[in-house]
Amino acid sequence: MLCFFPGHFSCAPMLQKRIDDLELTSPEMMREAEQILHRHLKRVGLKHTGQRDTILRTFLETRGHLSTDELARLVKKKDPRIGFTTVYRTLKLLAECGLASEVAFHDGVARYEHQYNRRSHHHMVCTRCGSSVEFFSPEVGKLEQEIGRKHHYLTTRHTFQIYGLCDSCRKNPPLGQ
Repeated sequence: MLCFFPGHFSCAPMLQKRIDDLELTSPEMMREAEQILHRHLKRVGLKHTGQRDTILRTFLETRGHLSTDELARLVKKKDPRIGFTTVYRTLKLLAECGLASEVAFHDGVARYEHQYNRRSHHHMVCTRCGSSVEFFSPEVGKLEQEIGRKHHYLTTRHTFQIYGLCDSCRKNPPLGQ
C-alpha cells in the first residue's frame, strides 16, 4: 500500500509499471484523434499532411514514453521519407492540442506519451536506472483542486512525478558503495 498524504487522504494501492486504459486504439478513436489534430492545424494556420497523420497514428499505436528519436525510427519504418524534423515538430503540435504530453525523467531526454482517451496518471522514476512506474491517484487530483481553490485558481491540469530508487537499485548498490 502506498500512501501519498498520510493523515490527509486515504491510501491507494500501487499499480503495475505501465498502465493502459485501453488495449487498442480503435479506427474510430484514431479518426477522432486525427480530427483533433486537423482542427488544431487549421486553428494555427498549418496544413494537414499525410506525413503528420502517419506520425500521429504511429505515436498513438505505442504505449511507451517515446523520445523524438524513438518515434522517428518507428515512423521511418512506415514511411522512410519522413524526417526527424517533421517528427519533432509534429510531436510539439500533438502536445499543443492535448494528444500528447512531454514527460521529463531523470535521464534528461524529453519523452512523450499519448494523452488521448487516457485517465490522468503520475510517474515514479528511479534516479539510478531510469525505470518508471505509472500510477493513478485520485488524491493528487483532489489536492490539485484544493490548492487551486485556496489560491483562487481554476486548475486545468498538473504533473506529478516522484523520484527515488527502485527496489532493484536499492538491493544492488553500485560498485564501491
